[in-house]
Amino acid sequence: MSKHTRTRRSVLAGLGAVAAAGAAGTVAAPVAEAQSNTAPFAPALFEPDAWMSAMRGSKQRVILDVESPERMPDLVRFVGNIFAAHKSGYGVDEGDIAIIVCFRHAATPFGYTDAIWSKYGKTIDAKNAPVTNIYNSGERMQLSDIAKRGVQFIVCATASRGLATRIAGQGGDVEAVMKEFGANLIPSARLVPAGIVGVIHAQNRGFALIHVG
Repeated sequence: MSKHTRTRRSVLAGLGAVAAAGAAGTVAAPVAEAQSNTAPFAPALFEPDAWMSAMRGSKQRVILDVESPERMPDLVRFVGNIFAAHKSGYGVDEGDIAIIVCFRHAATPFGYTDAIWSKYGKTIDAKNAPVTNIYNSGERMQLSDIAKRGVQFIVCATASRGLATRIAGQGGDVEAVMKEFGANLIPSARLVPAGIVGVIHAQNRGFALIHVG
């Protein structure tokens, strides 16, 4: 056999191996190379959320996500534990910790003051028809007290609009109810377009997520 023939067969055999490997899905070098040249992902930061970055908290930043009324007692405990354990175990003062609490889904109304609960409590909770925000009234640890410790609250506008639609009824003025909600938020609270988006954007700004439930 001539040297030329052996070389030709060697090349053809190599091409056959490459084709077989490609059919088996193992030839990925060009894709991998393209991916390696892609810039690392960096989340977009939006101006309406700039207040998050401006919060105090040079040592720890946390967002607690609350969607269920049943987990409100846990929220209150968690906030207290975050402050207390950082101080006792690590010497971190409250002023060095930034905490945001997100009220969304069924927990959204806890971002409203008693004025909303007393007027619309039966719509908020048809079974119990409460007339106060029980976590900002009476002898329980007040959400307003948490606010005094530097905690900020975000309240889901999407869930709020759903509730406002129920309150307004067919043909009612949903926007008027939304305006009423916005004027009666607990201290240090603000409406955000959607609570779940607020949670995402806070993480993009360095806040660790605790899903309270």
